[in-house]
Amino acid sequence: MKNFNVLLWVVLFSIAFAFVEASVVVYLREIYHPEGFSFPLKTLAAHHGVVEIFREFSTIVILVAVGFLAGTTRWQKTAWFLIAFGIWDIFYYVWLKAILGWPASLFDWDILFLIPVPWIGPVIAPLLISFMLVLAGALILQRERSGGFRAPLSSWAFAGAGTVAVLYSFMRDTQAGFGPAEPEPFSYGVFASGIAFYLIGMFFAFRTVTQKE
Repeated sequence: MKNFNVLLWVVLFSIAFAFVEASVVVYLREIYHPEGFSFPLKTLAAHHGVVEIFREFSTIVILVAVGFLAGTTRWQKTAWFLIAFGIWDIFYYVWLKAILGWPASLFDWDILFLIPVPWIGPVIAPLLISFMLVLAGALILQRERSGGFRAPLSSWAFAGAGTVAVLYSFMRDTQAGFGPAEPEPFSYGVFASGIAFYLIGMFFAFRTVTQKE
């Protein structure tokens, strides 16, 4: 029952926080893209850009704090962070669809993050990662309940390789991210390799029950 209550509140928080995040984007698009959001991007006023960077940093801090409050062990805290982050990101797009009717397609381009440089990519990319985060978090919690979880070195290696590939696919097009330019074709092959690395890492992490660190 305790675990269910934690899950309930983490899910409710993530959905509500996603609405807060989406509402900020609604206002920004009204200011910078009143005709409808599309690339090339309009340049943010300097003070808006600074606020946006700190807002995104604060968003990560808040989600990390949720994990620390929800879990008791290190891996439980990590798992709850992954679940909160994934649900928050998924419902961010759900709310934008409900409020603005955007995205029209899962392949619509979006600006995903601003730190350390703008990340851009089709909506389907962050959604796929978010579903994987929720799945990974749930599997970690399951292992924690059944004796403990420890990620082997192979999992860290594949997760690192996946992260490099995914981040490269998001951050390589600096012209469209920083300036008024149309995006180059998205590197679906590089992104897919990153997802494959993540899945392999998850396979090694969850194929056997491991002992708690």
